[in-house]
Amino acid sequence: MSTITTRDGTRIYYKDWGKGQPVVFSHGWPLSSDAWEAQMFFLASNGYRCIAHDRRGHGRSSQPWNGNDMDTYADDLAELFAALDLRDAIMVGHSTGGGEVARFIGRHGTQRVAKVVLMGAVPPIMLKTPSNPGGLPIEVFDGFRRAYLEDRAQFFLDVASGPFFGFNRPGAKVSEGLIQSWWLQGMMCGHKNGYDCIKAFSETDFTEDLKKIDVPTLIIHGDDDQIVPFRASAILSAKLVKKAELKIYRGGTHSLGDTSKKDLNADLLAFARSQP
Repeated sequence: MSTITTRDGTRIYYKDWGKGQPVVFSHGWPLSSDAWEAQMFFLASNGYRCIAHDRRGHGRSSQPWNGNDMDTYADDLAELFAALDLRDAIMVGHSTGGGEVARFIGRHGTQRVAKVVLMGAVPPIMLKTPSNPGGLPIEVFDGFRRAYLEDRAQFFLDVASGPFFGFNRPGAKVSEGLIQSWWLQGMMCGHKNGYDCIKAFSETDFTEDLKKIDVPTLIIHGDDDQIVPFRASAILSAKLVKKAELKIYRGGTHSLGDTSKKDLNADLLAFARSQP
């Protein structure tokens, strides 16, 4: 397997497909780089070098007890950039991965980055706070933690069968294959890593990170995203990022890479080819 070893000894697995300008993908919780395969295949087939890693504690990467926080996630990604000497990269982040991309830029800047895509992303902050009254109450995430500890296998199955892909909506075309793929990726996540990551994706404030993004940025979100409601995320992020283009998919779910695959692939390719 292709891996790097970080400064604290954590092994990070990554995929590296194709040749050309690098496109670096950051996945959502509790998944792995496998969640991006359709987009990676499409863009690599159109002349791009597509790279995606399994975040520490997820997929095929090590499962360290510590470091399950956004600062460390971003630093791990920076080590991957350095190891592969990536330059002029297009960073693409989904859900938790969108937070990882924002924090990467907040901590490491855009010297190696040409463009950014945030899709169904958690920034600016998911949690309801005095300064973010439209966020979700802490009780929602406490409920996630309780369900996770009680029976995480069933919890993951419930998420995949329902709100993640919008399969709980009337008339939805349910894919048992997608459900099983999501469940399998989730179960590969380290138990403590997945638990800690709930706090990381819900309570981290990315406001200042977003303000530091100074490259062309495409923000994509579904207006029927039941995991990360778009009005408290994409709408606010688009106001904080200087060079942001906002695209809302009507009826779009949280998993646009699966349920709106053709549209998303086309938008990613057009954005990659666009001139700054």
